Amino acid sequence: MDNWRKSPIAFTLALAPPALWLALFFVLPLSLLWLFSFGTKTGITSIDINWTLANYARALEPLYLGIFLKSLWIAGVTTLICLIVGAPVALAISFSPVQVRPWLLLLIILPFWTNLLIRTYALIATLRGNGHINSMLGWIWRQADGLLTLTGLGGHQLLGAQFTPLEILYTDWAVVIGLIYVHLPFMVLPLYAALDRLDRNLIEASLDLGAGHVRSFFTIIVPLALPGVLSGLVITFIPALGSYLTPDLLGGPDSQMIANVIDRQFKAANDWPFGAALSFLLMYAAFFGLAMRGLFTKHAADGGMK
Repeated sequence: MDNWRKSPIAFTLALAPPALWLALFFVLPLSLLWLFSFGTKTGITSIDINWTLANYARALEPLYLGIFLKSLWIAGVTTLICLIVGAPVALAISFSPVQVRPWLLLLIILPFWTNLLIRTYALIATLRGNGHINSMLGWIWRQADGLLTLTGLGGHQLLGAQFTPLEILYTDWAVVIGLIYVHLPFMVLPLYAALDRLDRNLIEASLDLGAGHVRSFFTIIVPLALPGVLSGLVITFIPALGSYLTPDLLGGPDSQMIANVIDRQFKAANDWPFGAALSFLLMYAAFFGLAMRGLFTKHAADGGMK
């Protein structure tokens, strides 16, 4: 840091290209979109910036507010399940032998090597009526029916006339399953990074002093891993909330999320001001999540200093 302070010209030259790139391709387009959210559509391609709040007021109508709340619910359920599933996985990786950890982490990031569209179509093949899940359940049904028939219990009387496939695809739960499949690594990796930095001597001391494994987990591991938990919650919840492709392909007409509504405003409806207002409401929700994460982290740091 002192070397950079002694060479402000070198620091400026190094900072200028990324700062210019960020300003031209992020700040400027985002600023124009923010201006559009206060405008009115006056033609096919023309927008009048008259600083109206009508677009934001329309976004708070029951129809769009209900979709936004439903998106919050789906993203929240996805984040909670990712935490429940990802915490044991991250814990197992962090306590695994050093030689095995790179291979386990490779398995976690391996899905990123495949395009998201291909992975989503693979989920469609798995969840549809004649997909892999229903085929497996149907095979189990037939085996159980045959076994009950052989034992004289009468399979059809107990199990019913035939197997009815589960209707999973094009439902809210299909969207949740798809979002969990996509975002689970975003929960596991921050948790692993936090757990890997734990001082194992504290855990051993807790066990030596008579605390069981469960008590040591909640009194030692959870508080120390809380920053990683908060990071995992934020970087899982925010992308899940703004997800577009997964609900578009796996969800039905009643399973659309707020990102799908935004897409229709910019494309089919050609209503850029309203789409911009919805986009910034989504962005404000993301900023709120980041602010809450910062407050919790600061509170935890202040508590640790005391």
